[in-house]
Amino acid sequence: MAGRVNTSPPVVPYSSCDMSSPSPVQIREANAHLVAVHRRVAELEQWLEAADNTVREQAESLIRKDEQLRAATQEIAEAKDKEIHYLHEKLCKSEETIQRFQNMGKEKDAMIGQLQHRCQLLDNICKSRPLLDSMLSHMAEAERLGPVVGMGEPTANTSLTDGESNCSPNRISNHKDFSLSEDDMDDQELDEIVFGTTV
Repeated sequence: MAGRVNTSPPVVPYSSCDMSSPSPVQIREANAHLVAVHRRVAELEQWLEAADNTVREQAESLIRKDEQLRAATQEIAEAKDKEIHYLHEKLCKSEETIQRFQNMGKEKDAMIGQLQHRCQLLDNICKSRPLLDSMLSHMAEAERLGPVVGMGEPTANTSLTDGESNCSPNRISNHKDFSLSEDDMDDQELDEIVFGTTV
């Protein structure tokens, strides 16, 4: 704040030519001038004080706003970090889910390949079924015919006995059982029977 203005009355310089005192008019004018100067100084002091208060209030307001902005910025940064952490965890879980689905897809593809192979085997079995039934029918008919009349030679009987060992009723019944219950057998057993009858 500026210093106060000196309001003391002016000092009239001493002169050897003028030994008389100031006139009353001069004194009144000087006093009026001093009063005006004093009033002006008081007004300036009030203005300076008001200006200081205004500057102080503005500075305090700026400090408060700066603190508020800092707090808001900190909250935004923390919220951003939390959101990034949440999204990162969600991304990791999504990647794990995708990997699990990919593994499941590979397993399903392998299973489909196995099932397709089994379906092909069953299709081959179904295609060979008429031939197998025809063969079994012929074998059963040959068995029902019995031995040829008039051929009693031991060699022939021996040969027929050998043939009967391959075409016995038990073996035919086994083939008929296969014909009736093939849907209940394992795929490997079906493959072995089919390949054994077609060779």
